[in-house]
This record gives sequence, structure tokens and C-alpha cells, in this order.
Amino acid sequence: MLLEKEHIIKKQGFTLHIIKTDKYKTNTLVWKMRAPLQEDSATYRALLPHVLQSSTKKFPTTTVLRSYLDELYGTSLYTDLAKKGEQHVITFAMDIANEKFLQDQTPLLQKAIDLLQEVLLNPNIVNGAFDEKTVGKEKRNLKQRIESIYDDKMRYASTRLVEEMCKGEPYAIQLNGELDRVDSITATSLYKYYQEAIRNDGLDLYIIGDVEIEKVEEYCNQFQFPERPNMAIKKSDNAIVGEVKEVKEVQDIKQGKLNIGYRTQIAYGDPDYFAMQMFNGIYGGFPHSKLFINVREKESLAYYAASRVESHKGLLIVMSGIENQKYDQAVSIIRKQMELMKAGDFTDQELEQTKAVIQNQFLETVDSARGLIEILYHNVVAGTNVPLQDWIDKVVETTKQDIIKVGKKIELDTIYFLAGEDGEQA
Repeated sequence: MLLEKEHIIKKQGFTLHIIKTDKYKTNTLVWKMRAPLQEDSATYRALLPHVLQSSTKKFPTTTVLRSYLDELYGTSLYTDLAKKGEQHVITFAMDIANEKFLQDQTPLLQKAIDLLQEVLLNPNIVNGAFDEKTVGKEKRNLKQRIESIYDDKMRYASTRLVEEMCKGEPYAIQLNGELDRVDSITATSLYKYYQEAIRNDGLDLYIIGDVEIEKVEEYCNQFQFPERPNMAIKKSDNAIVGEVKEVKEVQDIKQGKLNIGYRTQIAYGDPDYFAMQMFNGIYGGFPHSKLFINVREKESLAYYAASRVESHKGLLIVMSGIENQKYDQAVSIIRKQMELMKAGDFTDQELEQTKAVIQNQFLETVDSARGLIEILYHNVVAGTNVPLQDWIDKVVETTKQDIIKVGKKIELDTIYFLAGEDGEQA
């Protein structure tokens, strides 16, 4: 199977990744800024990208900046934030039409790179501070994003499980920072933090599309960043599991949220990583999985029941929605399915079906430019080099014994239950 080749070029203070392909009609630019998850900086990092993309020195208002994007054939610019293990990652992404398909041959790729450089390196600064109005507006927006987690009970339960399970570990830090830290950020202190991030973050630029590699590299010479300290990748520490923690919380909700956290001791780049993906796939990753079939379909214990793996922290998280009075029954059957998995109680058909679904999911992901970049960026975060082809080959090669072997490493850590008020005694 032919997968795209990634050209990796070390530039001044950042790494350029170019993937030349004629698969897409657009060109995609994705800028990643990576730093360790820390309480002091998390709220700053959640605010910073939104301020940067609102205006620049050349485009001093959001309206002017967005009008220019429209001129570039409706180019999109957006930001995102993610936790990858114990790394906090800021993303800027742009999709722009490929000039090869335009009649007027506007140098769109060069203009997009120029604009990205403007957003990142020429912010709207007056007297050593970001624009006060912009910072005020984005602080209000950030507060809303933080508060919205409380309203979305599925997200809230997932967040609370991680807080309880990883207490004292960086991974417990909230993606968007803390509500009570937002007000203390000023336009001046945010600019000071921006300068720190530009100096110290791990920086990667991905450009993917039907492009000329030499030209792209030449266009990117304008990005001049200070050389940064060697950002040695530190593997997430996995706490030793002692007694299983059980946490119950009561709110005025109709449907209880039962989330269960296991530690796998396996992270991206480890030899057992793909066997772990297979284990999760058979256990709870897909609609044909044991959790879905047994907890939801056969026993009618849950409105939903699924599991996912946090690839860089080595966690396996079960998420389910249950009636309050079914708590004990649901915990029991979820744990029983885990024990059956560890004992190898799954069929060859389940094994082959899961291989097929994981491969299809991977191929769907790399079929989009942004999906392909997310897969490739795993290597940067983990400080490793897993070839794309391994996502196909290693899954095919995984045996029943490989899956049983990873099962031996999985340990139950925390059970979190968000109950409705009638479930206080559940």
C-alpha cells in the first residue's frame, strides 16, 4: 500500500514537515506549538492562540483579517488546543486553494505562509502588550469554554475521572486552564508569556498538498525563531496503582455517568502499542465490541458504553451512561468484560473484525490532510518514528497471545460515578 512520504527538514528553531501529494485539491498548513502541561501556563496557553488569530500588526482588527482571508479564495484559519500525554499542544491550521487549479495563478501558497508568519510573529502589540479589547473579548470567550464543560455532563464526567485518577500528575491539568486564573491575565502578562512560548516551545510546521518541496522550503525561510533548548521527550510517569479509588458525585441530572479508568503502562511507540489498540477495539472501541454488545445491547444496562485509549499517557477509559440504580450491576459487568478480555475470551471473528475496523479507521483518517498530520505528529510528541505502514502491518500481525499479553499490564485505577439526586444511595 502506498502511503505519503514525509520530508522532515530542520530549520532555525523549528522543524518543517512537507508531504507532497496530489490527493487533495487544497493545500493545508498546520503549525504546532508544544510545551509541558503546567498549572501556571495552561490558562495562558488556552487564551493565547485565540488572541493571536484575532488580529495582527498588519491586520489590526478581526474584520480586516477575515476580509483578507476571504480575498485568498476563502482561506480558513482556525486554532485548536489538545493534551497529548503530558504535553500541551497549540495548533494553528489553514486550508487554502491550490493555485494550480486557478486561472489567475495567484501565488496562494506563498501568501498563506506569509499570513501564518504574520499571525505568529507580528502580533498586534502596543507598548509591550496585546490589544486590550481583543484580550478582554477572548478572556470572556475562554471563561465560557471552561464553564461549558459543566453543562456537558459526558465531558464533565470524563474530566472529573482524569482529575481524580491522575491527581498530582500533570495530566490532571485542565486543557483550557482554570476559571479562577483567567481574570488575573493582563494584555501585558499574556504578551510576556507569548515571548516565552516563542522562545521555548517545540515548534513544527506541516505543509501538505500538491506542492514543490524546494519552493516550500524557500518560502519558509522567513520563519526565524531562536534556537531552543533540546526538548527531550519525557515519557508520562504512570503512577503505581494501589487501592482502587471509587468517587461518587451527585448532581441534578436524569442519567448517571459511569466512567472507569485503567492504567495500561503502554504508550505510543512502545512495542505493544498496536496490540493495545486491538485490545481496546475488541473490549469497547467499536459498535461490535464487548462493552457495546453486552452492557448496552444484551443487558440493557447503559444508554451508551464505550472505551478509548489515551495514546501518550497510557490510559484506557471506559465511558457509559446508566440509570442511577444500575450502578453496581454496570460496574460488575464492565469489570467482568475486562477479565474475559484478559483471559483471552474472544473469538477469531472478533479479532479479524477489529483488525478490519482499525485499518479502515486509519485509512479514513489519513485520507484527509489534517488527519494525516495528526497521525504523523504522534511521532513528534512521543519522540519516536513509527512508520505509517506500521498502522497496517502491525495490526495485521497482532495475535491473540499479543492481546492477552497486554491485558496482563492493565490495572483498574479509578471508578467515577456522576449520579442523579435519586442515585445518592446507589
